[in-house]
Amino acid sequence: MLITILTAGSRGDIQPYVALGRALQQAGSTVRLATFENYAPFIRSNGLEFVPVRGNIAQAVNSKAAQEAMQADNPLKLLFSFRQLQSMVFDLQEDFFSACQGSDAIVYHPGAAIGYFAAQHFTIPSILATPFPMVPTRAYPSIIFYDAPRLGRSANWLSHKIFEQIMWLSSSAPVKQFWKKRFGGAPRGFSAPYSRQTTQAFPTVISCSQYVFPKPPDWPGHVHCTGYWFLDNDEHWEPPDDLLEFLTTGKQPIYIGFGSIGNPQEAASTTQLLISALRQAGQRGVLASGWQGLAKLVDKPGDIYVLDSAPHAWLFPRMAAVVHHGGAGTTAAGFRAGVPQAIIPHGNDQFAWGRRVYELGAGARPIPRKQLSASKLAEAIQSALSDETKKAAAALGSRIRAEDGARSAARIILQSTG
Repeated sequence: MLITILTAGSRGDIQPYVALGRALQQAGSTVRLATFENYAPFIRSNGLEFVPVRGNIAQAVNSKAAQEAMQADNPLKLLFSFRQLQSMVFDLQEDFFSACQGSDAIVYHPGAAIGYFAAQHFTIPSILATPFPMVPTRAYPSIIFYDAPRLGRSANWLSHKIFEQIMWLSSSAPVKQFWKKRFGGAPRGFSAPYSRQTTQAFPTVISCSQYVFPKPPDWPGHVHCTGYWFLDNDEHWEPPDDLLEFLTTGKQPIYIGFGSIGNPQEAASTTQLLISALRQAGQRGVLASGWQGLAKLVDKPGDIYVLDSAPHAWLFPRMAAVVHHGGAGTTAAGFRAGVPQAIIPHGNDQFAWGRRVYELGAGARPIPRKQLSASKLAEAIQSALSDETKKAAAALGSRIRAEDGARSAARIILQSTG
């Protein structure tokens, strides 16, 4: 069986799908993963067939429209920024569709909704694979409304429908444009596909732990919260000698990194703010510069180590606490490591993950990026390092490490396609 996976985004968006692809291959399938050309070595090094889609993720992420989308701090801003991004993703639709030809099933990220219509066209199963809960429920609000005031169960359900439409608007026009060019008209039943993924042949699998967002009783039976899809340590990555020395010559440091989020023009001032916060909290730090969000210091203090990046699965368990932007994948890695977190949400679902970490007792109260100061971050770090928070984070990490989300999701997918 040949299964094609469609996904796009930053490394954090791609990695869970690589883990899922590996689990599917270990279960006997052949897996083809379609995403940006930048990730060819990463995909192939994990033994998956790679199909490139046009575009350079580093350039795309640094575009004004993408930065506005990633840092949208309310649903209206998110909707507006998604509309701006539509012109950038037409070529993706053609490449995604081509990748699906010859497949026996299609697994797609919600941002690659063409996967559903391609599956309908080829009369094969499609599986919605999402990195966050994306199924209407009255139990809690949708991911982009989660940190907003609570207005009751009906409002919770409505917030999920609104989020579905926002996600759909990000890709509906490019999908329709491609389909009309290729076939002369829109696909049959052209509307948001997400709620249709609730049958045996068309299930939804969610890369999230039941201990983080328990499965609500009003979800359909073929929606599965499988546990996180973690990719084991990068076998080709070796920690630099000076990093190992730094980690073994003092107390456990605090990790701080904002991934692909951040304004390069503010990198130097942000870095100085973080160093000041660490000093106020009396802590050493490991700073991950990421995609220009933090500065690469020439004269760095002895209690600060700066790196470009490192596998979270290797690095986080060696930290006293982790401070980050609240991306779904980074938050999951923090949970798995069993270390306290302090989240600085910049936009979108990051506010939800920040609030959820705090609700679970596994981290400090989140600080929105626009409100960040050295003193507030120092207080958050000290809060994260309290005995109560460390104990809660460790207990949650132990439960999450006992899950095998990628293998569970693979089993569900193969059952639905068999």
